Amino acid sequence: MLLLHTMLRVGNLERSIEFYTQVMGMKLLRVTHRNEQKYSLAFLGYGHNPEHAEIELTYNHGVEHYELGTAFGHLAIGVEDIYATCDHIRSQGVTLTREPGPVKGGETLIAFLADPDGYKIELIQRSI
Repeated sequence: MLLLHTMLRVGNLERSIEFYTQVMGMKLLRVTHRNEQKYSLAFLGYGHNPEHAEIELTYNHGVEHYELGTAFGHLAIGVEDIYATCDHIRSQGVTLTREPGPVKGGETLIAFLADPDGYKIELIQRSI
C-alpha cells in the first residue's frame, strides 16, 4: 500500500494554490474543474505519486469557509534548513504559529504555520 494524497477542502482554490506553490515551494501537478458537479480539484506536491504523496485541494463551488474541527492535526513537511525555510515563509507575509526550535522533551527542530484556510503545517528539520 502507498499513501497517495491527503485531501483538504479550501474556500478559495487560487489563493490556496498560490500559498502552496509560492510559500511552501510545491508544484501544481494538475487541476480538474467539474463545473456540472460544482467542484474543482488541484493536486500539488514536491513530486508525483507514487514516489511522493500529494495534497488534493478541493473547492466546492460557493463554499468559502469550513469548520476545521478537532480531529485533524497537521501536515508534516521535512525541510533541510528550518531557519532558512522559516525566513522564506516570513518573507512571503506568513506568520509562524510556532517559531523554530526543539520539540518539547527532544532535540528535533520543528516549527508550525497555518495555510490560508487555517490548516496547520509542521516543518521538521531533517536531511532530505
